Amino acid sequence: MTPFELLEPRTLREAAGLLASAESSVRPIAGGTAVMLMMKMGVLRPTRLVSLRSVEKRYSDIQAGPGGALRIGALATLASLERSPAVKSHAPVITRALKTLANVRVRNVATVGGHLAHADPHMDLPPILIALGASVTTVDAKGGRSLPVEELYAGYLETTLGRGELIGEVMIPAPGTLRTAYLKCTTRSADDWPALGVAAALDVDGAVVRDARIVIGAATDTPMRLINAEKILRGARADDAVLRRVGEAAAAESAVIGDQHGSAAYKRELLRVYVARAVRAALAAQ
Repeated sequence: MTPFELLEPRTLREAAGLLASAESSVRPIAGGTAVMLMMKMGVLRPTRLVSLRSVEKRYSDIQAGPGGALRIGALATLASLERSPAVKSHAPVITRALKTLANVRVRNVATVGGHLAHADPHMDLPPILIALGASVTTVDAKGGRSLPVEELYAGYLETTLGRGELIGEVMIPAPGTLRTAYLKCTTRSADDWPALGVAAALDVDGAVVRDARIVIGAATDTPMRLINAEKILRGARADDAVLRRVGEAAAAESAVIGDQHGSAAYKRELLRVYVARAVRAALAAQ
């Protein structure tokens, strides 16, 4: 690695100011699981790193928010998210997904904000958070803003965050009667990067699906909602015939890309199968 300067601001706004006023080779670092790996590979050569480890403690907290929402500080580690009783009660789909997200060493240091901001389409949490209707609150030198997680991504490893804008918190609305599931297909070990991830959140009235949000990751450049598949489910009974149509719609509307985890043709076939499985899993969830 090339030499670099390390700065340790005491507030997140101060950190945002340092990033906004500095040259493009300055980068923030929280857990460092992605940044340090990219530096070791020579892909990233920052002259200065702005550490977020000493900022306000509230950005590491996980607690109930207004109206039954769940507030997750961006500097909360994935391990703390996995162990949190509040997360397990509010969004058990996250707790289940974290058990096969990377490995325990990574989860002990990786942060929620870094996980989201890295914008690798293979990440597990973005599809889940989008399906749950989550939003992020950002911090910059002048204030900040709130935006849905689904509006956070602009392309492969690219977000809509501005220069000097940092994720401060994630807000997940009250779950109500939602039934949720997340399934991923890995071509090697269970905690490997997925070839496909599918998150489903359903509002069900008896056997009828009143509303649905289905989001995929790993098969496209950014997490993607399957709008046409959702339309087929709304107002329908999720029987085998409907789920076949949902799978076909998912495969047809997705701009699938191939990579080392599977060709585009392979992932399209996975979509046909796994979207239906995720819907069934969500219907069976309590």
